[in-house]
Amino acid sequence: MSEAVFHGCELLCPAGSFESLRTALHFGADAVYIGGPFMQLRAENAGFSADDLRKAVRLVHEKGKKIYITVNCFARNDEIERLGDYAKFLYEAGADGAIVSDLGAIVTMKQAAPDLPIHISTQANIQNYKTAETYYNMGASRVVLGREMTLDEIADLRQKTPKSIEIETFVHGAMCMAYSGRCLISSYLTGKSGNRGDCTQPCRWMYRLVEEKRPDQHFTLIEENGTSAILSSHDLCCIDFLDEIAKAGVKSFKIEGRMKSPYYVATVVNAYRQRMDGSASLDTLKNELECASHRPYSSGFYYGTLRYDPNNDGLYRQSCQFIGIVKEEDTDGRWFVEMRNRFSVGDTLEILSPYSSGKSFTVESIIDKDGNERETAHLPQEILSVACPETLYVGDILRKRL
Repeated sequence: MSEAVFHGCELLCPAGSFESLRTALHFGADAVYIGGPFMQLRAENAGFSADDLRKAVRLVHEKGKKIYITVNCFARNDEIERLGDYAKFLYEAGADGAIVSDLGAIVTMKQAAPDLPIHISTQANIQNYKTAETYYNMGASRVVLGREMTLDEIADLRQKTPKSIEIETFVHGAMCMAYSGRCLISSYLTGKSGNRGDCTQPCRWMYRLVEEKRPDQHFTLIEENGTSAILSSHDLCCIDFLDEIAKAGVKSFKIEGRMKSPYYVATVVNAYRQRMDGSASLDTLKNELECASHRPYSSGFYYGTLRYDPNNDGLYRQSCQFIGIVKEEDTDGRWFVEMRNRFSVGDTLEILSPYSSGKSFTVESIIDKDGNERETAHLPQEILSVACPETLYVGDILRKRL
């Protein structure tokens, strides 16, 4: 397929750490989104400190890419009072935009930092052109549409809104069972709110049926193959109809996953980059997306009704295991690798790289930092020297078939 349909489109990728940030850039992201130290709607360890946020902005801009900061919690009274100064900080730090969902937060941030671009988060549940236009009139430059919209509805919205407002939608990753992520199950069951970044994912739990007068009898609910996860949504995957999303008027393709590993980021970003560049077949890319951990895939609501694998046991599956990240070149055809999962001499490792595809090699020797030869690498994040006859690049990923 010609890549012309994707001209002017942006591949927007998640980063919950510097390692994931560098990985996203290495594998072809046009832009990244991260959380800062305030109202970032993910676990605290997925947010960047103020100093690290500044460093992240510099790193991204050095690569000629863009960086957006999530400020998408629904604000409490005391948080509204802090948002003005935070908006000024983000603007002064050089952020290319703030992703916001709360109406009061939007107004407060725009008043404090008029030149900071505001993107309306999917948590705002935009479902129609008038809502998008209203946010535009409030100063928003981009809207991230609700995940319940169909392709036809998106195209209609695009036709009825000002051309200068950009449209962004999610194209890959985990989806919340609730309406665009507004869920209170975790709050109710555990006291930890998904709307504050602390979701315990009770929709992924296994449930049993109990009859009121028989409290000791638990009846298993079975959907397929002896398992059941009746509240668990499928993961979204749009790789095979990404062109249709572009034709509907979407400018930015957003990948979910600020809590995901660098391996997940590398695999998914690489696949969608190749899809947009037309550098690999669709079948190849669909197989690639099976390599990273995911729940069963579906098309979301883009076609109105779900297209999905009916066997949703709520469990993760993947065809490859993350082995390590290439850190730097050693000598004599050897490379230093940061180990993530166990591997041994004699194993066949595949190379995940933006510069090549389909390459693998057999591990002939492993040398640790003290110069000792090892038969097996078994210490997570240990730096080891591995011989490889293929050309590697810093940031490339090594993986092993399961």
